[in-house]
Amino acid sequence: MPIRNDLRNVAIVAHVDHGKTTLVDAMLWQSGAFRIGSEVKTQVMDSMDLEREKGITILAKNTAVQHKRPDGTEVTINIIDTPGHADFGGEVERGLEMVDGVVLLVDASEGPLPQTRFVLRKALAKKLPLIVVVNKVDRPDARISEVVEETYDLFMDLIDDDATDVLDFPIVYASAKAGRASMTQPADGSMPDGETLEALFSTIMDRVPAPSYVEGAPLQAHVTNLDASPYLGRLALCRIVAGEMHRGQQVAWCRADGSITTVKLTEMLTTKALDRVPTDWAGPGDIIAIAGIPNITIGETLSDPNDPKPLPLIHVDQPSISMTIGINTSPLAGRSGKKLTARLVKNRLDAELIGNVSIKVSDTERPDTWEVQGRGELQLAILVEMMRREGFELTVGKPQVVTQIIDGKVHEPIERLTIDIPEEHVGTVTQLMGTRRGRMEVMVNHGTGWVRLEFVVPARGLIGFRTEFLTETRGTGLMNHEAEGYAPWAGNFRTRPTGSLVADRTGTVTSFASFNLQERGALFAAPGADVYEGMVVGENPRAEDMDVNITKEKKLNNIRVSTSDELERLIPARVLSMEQALEFCGVDECLEVTPDIVRIRKVTLNANDRAKTRRSSKSG
Repeated sequence: MPIRNDLRNVAIVAHVDHGKTTLVDAMLWQSGAFRIGSEVKTQVMDSMDLEREKGITILAKNTAVQHKRPDGTEVTINIIDTPGHADFGGEVERGLEMVDGVVLLVDASEGPLPQTRFVLRKALAKKLPLIVVVNKVDRPDARISEVVEETYDLFMDLIDDDATDVLDFPIVYASAKAGRASMTQPADGSMPDGETLEALFSTIMDRVPAPSYVEGAPLQAHVTNLDASPYLGRLALCRIVAGEMHRGQQVAWCRADGSITTVKLTEMLTTKALDRVPTDWAGPGDIIAIAGIPNITIGETLSDPNDPKPLPLIHVDQPSISMTIGINTSPLAGRSGKKLTARLVKNRLDAELIGNVSIKVSDTERPDTWEVQGRGELQLAILVEMMRREGFELTVGKPQVVTQIIDGKVHEPIERLTIDIPEEHVGTVTQLMGTRRGRMEVMVNHGTGWVRLEFVVPARGLIGFRTEFLTETRGTGLMNHEAEGYAPWAGNFRTRPTGSLVADRTGTVTSFASFNLQERGALFAAPGADVYEGMVVGENPRAEDMDVNITKEKKLNNIRVSTSDELERLIPARVLSMEQALEFCGVDECLEVTPDIVRIRKVTLNANDRAKTRRSSKSG
């Protein structure tokens, strides 16, 4: 079977912050993608503001580098930079549909972590050849030999007994930040002996197979991603599986609903470094962008109009977390946002469905509220944050788990949680996990004062856990988790031991009231902020909620007192991020999200109505 020896398609996968995007930066520089002296930002593949702010990759993106072989021939290497967080697993699965091989990055100090297991499992399921890159070998705390052994152990856990040939993978030792790689293992904390990334480029050329094709086969191109251009409209990113494509060609558009429509390819673009440039022709294995089909979606196929053969739709894991998103119903609605109506919110959620195959949207009992399901809290929080920055005002419900009925019984999603903490916090964290039905499976003491714990815990036990975990470990703990499957419902448990301080009237926060209330708990609203009845203005150390008057003013009289001018020392209000606010939310609480501020509020604002609901639930 003939092959395209001038082309390689490879995906780079790893755990969060193990150096994927930094490695792509170095590959682009060393392949001559940027002019010497040009001003280029680091992490050039992280194009979204949110990606740069959070330091994570959210969307899978592709680039292409030109590599010159020793014989002088040039080979195009298409690189897919994928997210490392399991919440964005749909991006990983789409990225793997486009490639013929995978580069797995592992940190030389941290070793394989939960998302390493997640992305490796996806690559093994596709039966793609793997290259392992041990990155950051120059870290002072590098433990290269142990990490290599842990990587082999991870492979052994994930492969079948008859698939041991997968273990014959090459290992490249690299420092992506320095742009150096070697096939020879360096001493812990030392630089690789290679001066460039040539060892990695050569390994990709040798181990990643060139795309093969059948001569004269009818066209088949799989739509794996979507993008947009201000000049061309919607762009469909395709991997050509068979046949050829030409600009202006008539093709059969095989839609997800089974219908087939003939369309014209008005524009074809190919990727060179970070730019898309027009092209007249593309062949088997090429990754191209197509313009001219306004409603095309992910998973659909472009085929030969005389012999249309659709490819299988892309399969992604089912959502495990859901929350409601609706219009802002608070008394302060409309102050900062421009997009307030139910129609605009619904149109935005429908637009998200087009480019994000791992999200589902369904109707609720209310016409202005919808249930959005996704992989995890982070994915849903990112969606809400994006909508907030676009000018929407929203009411966002507390995250809930998505259950399934298996053999007539309710099952809930469970997570494998990996925690790295100093030894003195082991007892505290174990106790926290016990209250959330967590079961410890692994405990490893590296002898460095740090301990690694692995738990299997219900997914709902992790909602709101991160903030409490960081508090109890004094900010030193590290936690990562990935989906483990489903297990029978573990029963009810209380995940938040504290209550809320709730404003009992509408008004403006005063320094006098804040000074008197700060002894009762931590406050979320600073003096001068507007509040309304039912808004959560602080955290009560006790389990029950407390209605408070945070707008109370100091009464003035005409009697002078020697202590009247004493300074009121206020503790600064705690400002919660979107993720922290979602974690803090109680069962009867939700978020008011606007472009300017995120507020926590009760679902039922009136205090008397809340009291009636509590009494009826107790009597029931």
